[in-house]
Amino acid sequence: MIRPKILMRLIHINWVMMSHGLDEIVLKTHLFRHIRYLVFLSPTYWLSKAREPRGVRIRRTLEDLGPIYVKFGQTLSTRKDLLPDDIAEELVKLQDRVPPFSAEMARAIIEEQLGQTVEDAFDEFDPKPLASASVAQVHTARLKSGEKVIVKVLRPDIEGKIQSDVGLLYELARLAERFWSDARRLRAMEVVAEFEKTILDELDLLREAANASAIRNNFKGSESLYIPEIHWPLSRRKVMVMERIHGVPIGDIAALRAGGADFKKLAERGVEIFFTQVFRDNFFHADMHPGNIFVDLPDKYLAVDFGIVGSLSDSDQRYLAENFLAFFNHDYRKVARMHIQSGWVPATTRVEEFEAAIRSVCEPIFEKPLKDISFGLLLLRLFQTARRFDMVVQPQLVLLQKTLLNIEGLGRQLYPELDLWQTAKPFLENWFKQRMGPAAKVKELFGKFPEITEQLPEIPNLIFQALQSNAHMQQQIQQHNREMLQLRRQLRRNNRRTLWAILSGAAMITAAVLLQSPLLGG
Repeated sequence: MIRPKILMRLIHINWVMMSHGLDEIVLKTHLFRHIRYLVFLSPTYWLSKAREPRGVRIRRTLEDLGPIYVKFGQTLSTRKDLLPDDIAEELVKLQDRVPPFSAEMARAIIEEQLGQTVEDAFDEFDPKPLASASVAQVHTARLKSGEKVIVKVLRPDIEGKIQSDVGLLYELARLAERFWSDARRLRAMEVVAEFEKTILDELDLLREAANASAIRNNFKGSESLYIPEIHWPLSRRKVMVMERIHGVPIGDIAALRAGGADFKKLAERGVEIFFTQVFRDNFFHADMHPGNIFVDLPDKYLAVDFGIVGSLSDSDQRYLAENFLAFFNHDYRKVARMHIQSGWVPATTRVEEFEAAIRSVCEPIFEKPLKDISFGLLLLRLFQTARRFDMVVQPQLVLLQKTLLNIEGLGRQLYPELDLWQTAKPFLENWFKQRMGPAAKVKELFGKFPEITEQLPEIPNLIFQALQSNAHMQQQIQQHNREMLQLRRQLRRNNRRTLWAILSGAAMITAAVLLQSPLLGG
């Protein structure tokens, strides 16, 4: 049974969609299928046909529904290969052109968080937002020291809206797992839980500031990527102050071309940055839509907005690296074995059959440039294969998959001739050599040497304790053996007694029968 609050939210979502003229979508849903004729009584039905194009209506619907839906639209906006042109162009506006909230409200949040007036905190503050996104908006300012900065302010009352929508997602996931068998394999509830953690982390700007500082340190002195510096004295949970950067938006291809951008190098560096963050640093920027990425011409990336980051466990990291390398080397048998060994597919799966299925999906896309590969079709076929073999979705990898799709979408726009596989393969081979080779193991041993030396004085005592424990265990084993021997002897004696009792009883019965026979005969 759907809870009343969730039901009201569903009705509200459908009402917003209809008010923006998306009647054809609403009326195809199961909820309204039987009353679709009532749409003719709605004024919006007759007015919507003369209103904006469908792309505009979809964008405005997502904006009105709230931050989670805007995030969904932002993700879709990076996949122009999967959408009609008119819808894709409109969804791009969700990246940094969501309707802003008032400057007065922004000032009130800043002053409440900092405990001082905007004039006391900044030498200059522009009340007009530089950009506005689903979770926050940014204003330009200048510090008392003269540094130019941006001030990021969290949207008011956003926590309640997100909690409401996450509650709806949980309800839908619960219903899906109850009535749709595939939802259990897809682990819908766990995926929503992972999403909830990610989106709630994004509401803490101090956490975002810490993420930005960590990635900045990881790429200090890099020729590929620059991360602006955080101004910590004026950063709080709902306000973050960061160095202002100047670059060309990655989505503005015309401006990049006019500025002499090196598209090939940018595409290759995008792949390298992604794999560096995932495998070298195990800490990656997981919200890499075009609104967060700029270019310092001709070929250096500038990145902002680190509210969503990801990391992997050591086992997941190594497992993914081995899988990627196996894919790049066309070693589908190894891929199949690793999936079975990890428990991602049932242990009863036949390796040869799973290997053949993976080969049929992946082999056709190798040795092709990015422009000739449909990752949407590839993922669809992989999901079909996963369903066939009852493969379990790993919620902890959802962010990574989303980021990889964003990277591929950017690469497709910048340099469609990019060979994604040949760009990534040398990096992974080098990573394996550094992390798993003999030299790495020796280095790891030397790295643990101080820890080992600290324990050296304890070794004699530990050896004595081990020997003492072993002697005690041997005594227990000997005692146990003696008891078992006595038990076996007792059992043998009992068995002999039982056997003699049975034989004696049988003899007595036989004798009685024989003695009775002459008497009966006479």
